[in-house]
Amino acid sequence: MSRRGRATIGVLIGVFVLFTLLGWGVDAWTDWLWFDEVAFTQVFTGKLITQLLLFLAVGAAMAVIVGGNLYLAFRLRPMLRPPSAEQATLERYRMVLTPRVGTWIAVLSVIVGLFAGLSAQSRWQDWLLFRNAQPFGIADPEFGVDIGFYVFEYPFWRYLLGAGFTAVVLSVIGALAVHYIFGGVRLQGIGDRMTTAARAHLTSLVAMFVLLKAVAYVLDRRALLLNYNSGTELYGAGYADINALLPAKEILAYISIVVAIAIIVFSNAVMRNLTWPGVSLALLGISAVAIGGIYPWAVQTFEVNPSIRDKEAKYIERSIVATRDAFGVSASDVQAFGANTLTPPAELTTDPSIVPNIRLLDPQLVSETYTQLQQVRGFYDFGAKLDIDRYQVDGKSQDYVVGVREINYSELTDQQNNWINRHTVYTHGYGLVAAPANRVVCNGQPYFVSGFLNDAQEDPAQGEQQQECNSNEELIKVDQPRVYYGEQTREEANDYAIVGSASEGDNAEFDRPGAGNTNTYYTYTGAGGIPIGSLTRRLLYAVKNAETNFLLSDAVNDNSRLMYVRDPRSRVEKVAPFLTIDGDPYPSVVDGKIVWILDGYTTSATYPYSQRINLQTETEDATTGAGAFALAGQDVNYIRNSVKATVDAYDGTVTLYEFDTQDPVLKAWNKAFGGDLIKPKSEIPAALAEHLRYPADLFKVQRNLLSRFHVTDPGGFFTGDDFWAVPNTPGQSDSQTKQPPYYLNTQLGTQTETTFQLTSALSPAKRQNLASIMSGWYDEAGNPQLQVLELPDSTPVLGPEQVFQRMTTEGDARTAISQLTADGAARIDYGNLLSLPFGNGILYVEPIYVQSNDESAYPLLQRVLLSYGDGKYVVLANSITEGINTLVDRARRGQTSPPSTPPDQPGGAPATPAPTGSASPAAPATPTPNATPTAPAGNVSLDQAADRVQAAITEVRNAQQSGDFARYGRALTELDAAMKEWDTAQKAATSPSPQG
Repeated sequence: MSRRGRATIGVLIGVFVLFTLLGWGVDAWTDWLWFDEVAFTQVFTGKLITQLLLFLAVGAAMAVIVGGNLYLAFRLRPMLRPPSAEQATLERYRMVLTPRVGTWIAVLSVIVGLFAGLSAQSRWQDWLLFRNAQPFGIADPEFGVDIGFYVFEYPFWRYLLGAGFTAVVLSVIGALAVHYIFGGVRLQGIGDRMTTAARAHLTSLVAMFVLLKAVAYVLDRRALLLNYNSGTELYGAGYADINALLPAKEILAYISIVVAIAIIVFSNAVMRNLTWPGVSLALLGISAVAIGGIYPWAVQTFEVNPSIRDKEAKYIERSIVATRDAFGVSASDVQAFGANTLTPPAELTTDPSIVPNIRLLDPQLVSETYTQLQQVRGFYDFGAKLDIDRYQVDGKSQDYVVGVREINYSELTDQQNNWINRHTVYTHGYGLVAAPANRVVCNGQPYFVSGFLNDAQEDPAQGEQQQECNSNEELIKVDQPRVYYGEQTREEANDYAIVGSASEGDNAEFDRPGAGNTNTYYTYTGAGGIPIGSLTRRLLYAVKNAETNFLLSDAVNDNSRLMYVRDPRSRVEKVAPFLTIDGDPYPSVVDGKIVWILDGYTTSATYPYSQRINLQTETEDATTGAGAFALAGQDVNYIRNSVKATVDAYDGTVTLYEFDTQDPVLKAWNKAFGGDLIKPKSEIPAALAEHLRYPADLFKVQRNLLSRFHVTDPGGFFTGDDFWAVPNTPGQSDSQTKQPPYYLNTQLGTQTETTFQLTSALSPAKRQNLASIMSGWYDEAGNPQLQVLELPDSTPVLGPEQVFQRMTTEGDARTAISQLTADGAARIDYGNLLSLPFGNGILYVEPIYVQSNDESAYPLLQRVLLSYGDGKYVVLANSITEGINTLVDRARRGQTSPPSTPPDQPGGAPATPAPTGSASPAAPATPTPNATPTAPAGNVSLDQAADRVQAAITEVRNAQQSGDFARYGRALTELDAAMKEWDTAQKAATSPSPQG
C-alpha cells in the first residue's frame, strides 16, 4: 500500500474514532448532568464504574489467556521442519508473521479482549448482586442451600464458567493455528504429525476444557432445581431428575476429572500419543449419553410415567410451595363463598357500604369525555386511559376518576409546531381533573370537582350551569397545578422543554386560556431542569440533540433550564435501572402537589422450583397499549412490589421509598449503591400513604398464578380439574383479551369496613360460570393483602362473559339498547363489567355509554345494566338507585323480567340519538319498552314531553356550535329538565300487564 493510501486509511480511522468518542463523551456528560439534577449520581457512577471494571477485568483476562497461549505456541515452534509441499506453502505466511509476531498477537488479543469486555459490561447487574448478596433465610428443599445462592450467586458463576469455556476454546483454536503455521502440527511429511511440545500444549488445553466441564456438571446439579419438568409442566427437579439425573451429574463430574488427568498423563508421560486421550474423550462422551441421557430417560419412561401422579407428588408440592412464596401469594386468604342467594335481597336498597360506592365511570372510556369537556384548546389531552384514586372530601372517602391535563405535542397544528413553540412556549399542562366515580350529571357527564382552567364564572346563568354540571369550587385543592412532567411527553420524540425567560416579567410559556380569547403566560420558578445558560452547556446540548437553535435562538438565555426524560415511567427507570416499573403510573395530589406514583418491582429468574412466567404475556389485557404500558418480555419466577416511587409533576423530583421491608433483592441493590438510594418505609409521608394502591401488573400476575396455584394438594394440582381462568373481556370474547381488574372502594368478604381494592372475577378453566372473586388491598399498616372468595363447584352463578350476554340479549334490555342507536347516528360502548359479592350472592353492574358517530363527539353514560344471582334478574335503568329498586321490587313480586307488550303496541316516543359536536349530549332517556301508554302525566302528554326533549337537544347543538358556553350551560340544564319531565310522563303512562 502506498504512503498516501496508508495516510488516507489512518485519517478515516481517526475520524471514526473521534466521532465515536465524541458521541460517547457527550452522552456520558449529559447523563451525568441529568443524574446530578435528580440527585442520583451514585447510580450513574456506580453503574459506570462497575461496567468499566468488568470491561477491563474480563477483557484483560481474556486477552491475557488467549494472547498467552498464542505466544506460547509460537515459542514452542520447531526450529527444523521436515521439508514438504505443505511446509513450502506455509513458508510465505511465516515470513509475514515472524518479524512482527508480537504485534499480531497483541492485536488479536486486544480484539478478543474488546469483545469479551463488551460482553462482560452488560453483566453489571449480576456482578453487583453477586457482590452484595443477601440471605433469604429459606433453604431449597433438595440441597438445603439458601435461596440467596440461586438468586445472587448462581447467575454470575454460570457467566464466569461460560467465559472460561470461551477462553479455552479460543486458546485451543488459536494455538492449533499457530502450531500448524509454524510446523508444530503437520498434515503431511514423514515422522510424527505433532511435536512433543505442541502435543503437551494442546492436550493441556483440552484437559482444562474437560475440567471446566466437571465444574459445569457440579453447577448443573443446582440448575436442576431451575429446569422445566415436562412431565408435570412445572419448574424444578422431578422424580427422574433427583433419582437419576442428579447422581448422573455427580458421576460425570468425577469421570471428567479422571479423563482430564488421563489426557495429560497418557499424552505426555506414559504413551506420549493421542490414542488413549482420544479414547478417554470418547468414553466421556459415551458416559454423558448413557448416564446423563439414556438412564434418566429410562427411569422417566418405565418408572415415573406409569404412576406419574404418585411419583411426582412430592415434587409438585415443592413447586406449589415455591411458586406461592416467590410471587407473594402464600398468605392469600381463601374463603368459601356460597353465592347461593339468587334472589335480590331487600338489603340492596338500604346498603351503606357497597351500593353507594359502585363505580359508574369507566376510566378507559371517559378519557375522551374529559378531553372534550376539560380541554378548551385542541392540544390538551388526558391520555387514552384515566386512573382511579381516592380522596377525603367533606369528611368522606370515595374513589375518583382522575386525569392530568397535559399537552399532546402530536396535536399541535402546523403553525404551532415549530421549534420555538414546541420547546419554549408549550412547555406544560395544567391541573388534575377529578370526578366522583359513582356520579354522573347533565345527561351522563362526569361531575368535575377539580382542575378547572378558569376561576368562577361571573355570568349568573353560567354560574348556575357550573354548579349543576361541575363543582363551583375546587374540592381537591392543588397549590401548583402546572404539569411539566407527564405521560404525554416522549423521549424518543424529543419532547424536551426549555424554560426560564430572559428578563423578569417577560413570560413566554403558554399557561392556560384566559377570559374571552386571551391567554395567560407563565415563567417557570421551580428547581427542575438542567441550567443551560452557559455557552458550553448550550453547545453540549446542541450536539446531543443535533439542534443549532440551542446556540442561535434568543429563547435560550442565561436563565434557561432544559427539561428532558419527562415521562415519569422513563424517569424512574433511568434512576433505578434494576427495577421493573408497573405499566400504569397514576397522578395524585399529595400535600398540594401533583405527583406521579409508580410501583417498582424487583425480580429474579432463578428462584428454585418456582414457576417461570413471561411478564409481558401475563400482564396483557384490554388496557395494554390503550393507556397502560406493556411490560418487557422478561422471564421471571420471583417478584416483589418492593418500591413505591414518586415523580413531582412540577419539578421532576424522583423519590424512591422502600415498600417491602423483607425483600433481600432490594436490600442487595440498596447496598450496591451506597445504602441510602432507597428511603425506608417509615419515611413514606402519611399524605402519600393515603393514595398508595395495590399495583395492577402485580395483581394480574398473582391472579393468573392463583388460578392454578390456589390448589395446594399435589394430586388435585396434577389432575387440574379445579383450575380457574381469567375471563375474556365481556363483549369482546372473540378478541381473546383478558378482562382487566378494576379498582373499587367497597367492602368484600370478611372485611369490616370499606376498602380501596383491586378486584377481579375468575371462571373455571374452559367454562364461563363464576369460580371466585379475588381482591388485593393494603391494610392500615400498609401491608399487602390478598383475598379470594371461592364459590362452590356446583354454583349456578354466571361468569362475566355469560352474564354480559344474558344482560344484553334479554328481550327488554336488548330492545331499549337498540333504540339508543336506532338511526345509526351513535354507537354503544360498554364499561368494564363489575362483579360485586353482596348478601351471599353476586351483583353485576354494566355501565352503558352512548357516543355520537361525529368525529368530535364523546361518550356519555346513559344506562346501567344490573343483574343479580344466576342472571334471571336483569334490569336496564337510568341510575344505580333506580336499578336496585327495580331489582328488589321484581324479586318481591317474583317477576324475573318486565311484562311483555304486543309487538304492534306503541312504546312511547322514539329514541333520539345523541347530536353531533364536541359537546353533544347523548340520547335522552328512552321510554320503557313493552309498555302501554295511558293518560298523560298531569297536563303533559308523552308526545309533548318528547317534543320538549327534541327541542332541548336542538338548542344544545346550536349552543355548542355557537361557542357560547353560557348558552350551552343553560341548554344542558333545559335538556336535563326536559328528560326528567319525559321520564315522569312515561312512568305515568305505563301500565304493567297482569302478573303471570
